[in-house]
Amino acid sequence: MIRAYKFLLRPTVGQSIALGEMLRDHCSLYNGALRERRDAYRHVSKTSVKYGQQSAQLKEIRAFDPERHGRWSFSSQQATLRRLDKAFTAFFRRIKSGDTPGYPRFRGVNWFDTVDFPKDGDGCRWDATPHDPVTRVRLQGVGHVKVHQHRPVVGRVKTVSVKREGRKWFVVLTAEQDQPEPLPAAGSVIGIDMGIANFLADSNGAFVPNPRHGPTNANRLAAAQQALARFPRVRRDKRTANHRRAVENVAKLHGKVRRQRLDHAHKTALSLVREHDFIAHEDLKIRNMVRTVAPKPDPGQPGGFLPNGAAAKTGLNRSISDAGWGVFLTILTSKAESAGREVIAVDPRNTSRRCPECGHTAKENRPTQDKFHCVSCGHSAHADTVGALNVLRAGLVRREPQPA
Repeated sequence: MIRAYKFLLRPTVGQSIALGEMLRDHCSLYNGALRERRDAYRHVSKTSVKYGQQSAQLKEIRAFDPERHGRWSFSSQQATLRRLDKAFTAFFRRIKSGDTPGYPRFRGVNWFDTVDFPKDGDGCRWDATPHDPVTRVRLQGVGHVKVHQHRPVVGRVKTVSVKREGRKWFVVLTAEQDQPEPLPAAGSVIGIDMGIANFLADSNGAFVPNPRHGPTNANRLAAAQQALARFPRVRRDKRTANHRRAVENVAKLHGKVRRQRLDHAHKTALSLVREHDFIAHEDLKIRNMVRTVAPKPDPGQPGGFLPNGAAAKTGLNRSISDAGWGVFLTILTSKAESAGREVIAVDPRNTSRRCPECGHTAKENRPTQDKFHCVSCGHSAHADTVGALNVLRAGLVRREPQPA
């Protein structure tokens, strides 16, 4: 199996400058390749330029500009061209499937934050000084950069990536390792129901509170954004020092919320995986759930619109996004695979309206957001607990082999 590791880099001042130049030159390569493809197709011949053709030009580019493009790893530059090729592949796939296509865009220097090295030892070397107690990664054109390695890397390192986040630099590794030993059987199965008031409810009647990281940091973030709004909208290279600090402060607060959300998701998923052999959850289509409400034209007033509940829906969308259901379910699936646990997604329809005692399904069974009362048999419980019970039962049905 493949596992990723992310470590903080501690470069010197000179290495930080070199890392920034490396991103700048890779960004220039990406934009130049994109411009070549665009201009070739706009020509009357409508020529299509492929990755193989652009990769073959790298040798000439490096020889023409040895001070910039010639400094960096040839393989990492090929990876940048592959990145552009994948963007075009996705663009044409969306056109073919009828989705809304997004044409690959030119990247500004501050919007190009990652350089990939496809193979450890080719332009980079993880743990390049094994005799030294301080871990270092060697990057071509940069040198040996100190790494804050907070946990051991298991397996053989396959790829290395350098990533910039604000003023910090990180190295991201992918390592190939044997399938880990599964955790001992816990003898427990569980269903979970994702929510807003509570982050999740399980079929045993327990609840995980919603930490609401976004609202908790909302006042500080609002103040930082107000401070940023006082500056005029100008090009990045025209910003004053105070303007740049205001931008960094907003990004820093957003990064803190993101890390808090990830931390909560990891801890909650780890607890579930350790305690249960089988976990069932709803197969949520989150992208559809957070769509904005379509406007309602007023037939009696041309150009006017009727109330459509957009304000309430916006608040609900913000709460769903803040809860981070999609991130949590992805992490849960990954941890369960590593631990030898089973996770199944089931159809979420009517899970909170179906009585777990008699099976009666009706909208009236859920009079309020958190209350369930069956109009047929009188069974009462918390609506989220009922949903988790029905999710578990549907998951167990899918788990059992169906008769031929």
